[in-house]
Amino acid sequence: MAAQAETLAFLGLEARAIEVQVQLLSGVPAFIIVGLPDKAVGESRERVRAALASIGLSLPPRRITVNLSPADLPKEGSHYDLPIALALLAAMGVIDAEMLSGFVALGELSLDGRISGAPGVLLAALFAAERDKGLICPASQGSEAVWAGSIEVLAAPDLLTLINHFKGVALLAAPVPGEIDPPVRGPDLRQVKGQETAKRALEIAAAGGHNLVMIGPPGAGKSLMAACLPGILPDLTPAEALEVSMVASVAGELAGGRLIRQRPYRAPHHSASMPALVGGGLRVKPGEISLAHLGVLFLDELPEFQRTVLDSLRQPLETGKIMVARANAHVTFPARVQLIAAMNPCRCGHLADAALACARAPKCAADYQARVSGPLLDRIDLHVEVQGVSAADLVLPPPAEGSAEVAARVAAARAIQTARYADYPVRTNAEALSYRRHAPRN
Repeated sequence: MAAQAETLAFLGLEARAIEVQVQLLSGVPAFIIVGLPDKAVGESRERVRAALASIGLSLPPRRITVNLSPADLPKEGSHYDLPIALALLAAMGVIDAEMLSGFVALGELSLDGRISGAPGVLLAALFAAERDKGLICPASQGSEAVWAGSIEVLAAPDLLTLINHFKGVALLAAPVPGEIDPPVRGPDLRQVKGQETAKRALEIAAAGGHNLVMIGPPGAGKSLMAACLPGILPDLTPAEALEVSMVASVAGELAGGRLIRQRPYRAPHHSASMPALVGGGLRVKPGEISLAHLGVLFLDELPEFQRTVLDSLRQPLETGKIMVARANAHVTFPARVQLIAAMNPCRCGHLADAALACARAPKCAADYQARVSGPLLDRIDLHVEVQGVSAADLVLPPPAEGSAEVAARVAAARAIQTARYADYPVRTNAEALSYRRHAPRN
């Protein structure tokens, strides 16, 4: 007796079809999973066994072989639990094997038969839609899956409910799309006292999508102005929102099936490792630069990052994507970000103040700033010096213009660029500069 179900493996934002083949043979009872499974996939045996036992089913006293085809592609993650269980149920004759042929399945099984959430449901739904198939997924992620379009989504809370649906005893209701939350604005530029030059530079950076570094003493408002940037950027278009949501889905950060409509803002600590920033790890996951795709990546205390970590950003800042190379796979993630960096002029931070500067000035400033490589600084279009804030600046009334007024001008500038680059694969002036450098010449 044999049966099969279809699932998928994730390679970055690329989905590969995986056929779960189950065969029941005579012989010494055993439960074997082959096809380059990782530790999580190998442990599916016990989760599937316990989930079936919780609904009153036991494994047949046969040799059970599960093959994950293609066998030469590594399989990672717990989302193989559900397709393995469904293929096994079909081989046992509990459900109709023909009904599984029209679906792609993914989900993790709990020991009591509940179907738990798994990363990548939105990507799986888009994959199923391209193949004119339906999707079987956890109930908690059904609202995420229906964003893929008019596909049949079976969002089941547990294995027994899913079996009853296939038997026609109690049909599952179609899930409804998750809500689209309005963008949540961060700090307002009205909170920034003084710093008119820096705020003008921030507006120019927002209008053209340029990278920006702010150099100034501590307490000057560099981090506050960086946090204000998402509030003056245009909202994501529907296509951009889908791009950003796909990255968040693969990373397991898409909560409640809600599409992301706000531009991401990521501010990793300067102790972040290279895999944390650009992606990687034992199971390759998107890093901060990919989670900030089409948004803002803010690096505070720039020279305090490890130099090798900073230099790993040079290529993705140019190309807008990051390729994580491993011995068994090459995974590509999008990384079209706007880099905003902040740094002190020297280690003590008071280079311009003779009363507070250390005894090594100005040599300490040269040594401190040399920790950031020239090629990385060359990829940052705007460099602005931020002056210290005095007590007189702090008692000034709030500025007449806030984020709303600046955002209107930025939106107008972005509209001009959209019309200007309608025939080119770029969206902003900053992307156009990179495109001119890398586009093939006739």
